[in-house]
Amino acid sequence: MTYKVVQWATGIHGRLALRGILDHPDMELVGVKVYSDDKHGMDAGQLCGRPDTGVKATNKIEEILALEADCVVYMPLLANLKEVIPLLESGKSVITSCGWVYPKNRDTSQLEAACQKGQSVLHGTGIHPGGLTEKLPLLASAFVTNVRYVRGEEFSDLRTYDAQEVVTNIMMFGQTQEQLAGSIMKDVLADGFTQSIDMVADQIGVTLDSDFVTKHRWSLATANIETPFGVLEKGTVAAQSFSWQGTVKGTPVIEAAVNWYMGNSHLEDGWDLGKERFEMEVIGDNRIQLVTEGLHADSPEHGADGEESALVATAMHCVNAVPYVCKASPGIRTYNDMPMITGRADQSLMR
Repeated sequence: MTYKVVQWATGIHGRLALRGILDHPDMELVGVKVYSDDKHGMDAGQLCGRPDTGVKATNKIEEILALEADCVVYMPLLANLKEVIPLLESGKSVITSCGWVYPKNRDTSQLEAACQKGQSVLHGTGIHPGGLTEKLPLLASAFVTNVRYVRGEEFSDLRTYDAQEVVTNIMMFGQTQEQLAGSIMKDVLADGFTQSIDMVADQIGVTLDSDFVTKHRWSLATANIETPFGVLEKGTVAAQSFSWQGTVKGTPVIEAAVNWYMGNSHLEDGWDLGKERFEMEVIGDNRIQLVTEGLHADSPEHGADGEESALVATAMHCVNAVPYVCKASPGIRTYNDMPMITGRADQSLMR
């Protein structure tokens, strides 16, 4: 079966997802949604470094809604219900890296109603949260007796992340401590990572305390730092660490954490975060630890080409879910509701 797919947004992750759709043997690209006037009317191939496809991008949502499509890979910077609900009501399933990984204890009534009206599916996926924070740790938990602690943690050097607007104005790197206090990032991250914690808790069978333990700390630069975005000045934010813990009777049982930094050279004492990696750990009577390296670019220069493996992983986690989501029953569906999602073999291997 061939699935008709729309790619929504063509930023860093979106253009990689667009390539993934074009490469997937079971998918046909039928539309591309962009936000800027400059991209409107461009061929999809031009937007992702591929030959022309004949599919022209549009910045008009009504044109996307009018398309005959099975699924939309929805990858804007932040999700917007005014976009997602009409897509679902139009009969298009939505797979997104922007949330709804496990929306327990959240008001999803409008989204559920939209799914039922359109007989469509909403599936939240991603890379972290969404995969490395709960999917792989839960897989590892199958090898552990009497699970007592689960952790998923990211360590990323943001000099390889080619998104200056996001890094400086949303993540607040290069800003003052006072400016950092006004950032929306902690709340945005909390919504995703606490969903991961809830999913792990339900799957391993524990009831968490009512409140999550949230920690946010940062380091100021001890000297000027050269970055791809210019000079990050001494005394401004150069590293941040966030963590969320789900506890049982006050004892941490499940933790999701993220560490971002502009190199390790000019941070305050105690802030050497080591090389870039993702760590996943499950502790019980025995212990399983998974350390994933090689997902990050090997230098700031190589991060600028958009080919960083973690970014490709984020994109393909969405794209590879399309066939599974299109077969699922209508509603909000998580990993727990579907069989194991896998990639497809390279076409050169096909007989």
